[in-house]
Amino acid sequence: MLGRMCRAAFLYRAFAVVTVAGAGFHADAQNVQLAIPIACEPGRSCYIQNYTDLDPSRSARDYKCGTLTYDDHNGTDFRLPSLAVQKAGVEVRAAANGRILRTRNDAPDGAFAKSGREAVRDAECGNGVVIEHPAQWETQYCHLAAGSVLVKPGDRVEIGQPIGRVGLSGLTEYPHLHFTVRHGGAVVDPFAYGVRPDSCEGGESLWLPAVRAKLEYQERAILNGGFTTGPVTMELIEDGSAERERPSASSLAIVAFVRAIGLKAGDAQWLVVKDPLEHVIAENRAAPLQGNKAQIMLFAGKKRPPGGWDHGTYKATYVVGRDGQVVLKKELELVL
Repeated sequence: MLGRMCRAAFLYRAFAVVTVAGAGFHADAQNVQLAIPIACEPGRSCYIQNYTDLDPSRSARDYKCGTLTYDDHNGTDFRLPSLAVQKAGVEVRAAANGRILRTRNDAPDGAFAKSGREAVRDAECGNGVVIEHPAQWETQYCHLAAGSVLVKPGDRVEIGQPIGRVGLSGLTEYPHLHFTVRHGGAVVDPFAYGVRPDSCEGGESLWLPAVRAKLEYQERAILNGGFTTGPVTMELIEDGSAERERPSASSLAIVAFVRAIGLKAGDAQWLVVKDPLEHVIAENRAAPLQGNKAQIMLFAGKKRPPGGWDHGTYKATYVVGRDGQVVLKKELELVL
């Protein structure tokens, strides 16, 4: 289900509509300029999981003609590394000056994960906010935490103003902000506004010049990585348990793990762990992927030897290779 949590057909109509008299703005020919709508650093403390689907057919492609989207996805997904980060609290912020059109604040967190699609029918966006900006521009913010919305219809907001927190409400099973931009009621891609349907280049960035470098396109990214004390599952990575259980000299095992997003069909993963003397103590070479992966994890480890662990620095290297080239790499260290 990962990567198909925000179907475009539902997002705009999924709010209980509240109209505000006199909420219109004087038309302005200038395009909206957007700040990052979440209090994180893309590529470091949050990651873009999906972009807007620009393929009009039943296939899908992002603005770089890449795989970081799915059919009918109508926004940008800013994903947090884990539920632990989400629970600590991450602000959602107004991307531009405007006026609040609609809100929802009473959808429960985790309803979809617990009870399935029926639990969020007609509320797929979950808790969220729609902001009206000049010249028929709108921005929408979905999957906010229950009770966290700080604004109400009719309020004016300034760029960067907190409007809520990232949650797990609506049609989602991982913590992220789904951010949609519309002009004249039509969905647009803030990374490539006006790009030709058959082009992988061009279009206008709607992001403020000061933040464009932070939003540079990444084909693949590493979401999590570290050392833990036993076998690893997606659930243990997602709830933060894997990273909290850091090995010590008395641990029964040393296990390195990595979770990556955006890997492609044909990518080959390799994870190797070495002891302080540079001897390989664990290795996991995965077969080339048969299809694109929204997320995938790999781990490798060893049980404690009879004589115990050597003191020093243990190192793990994770590599993704493609056509003889390294396309993604991360190095990890553990000091005992």
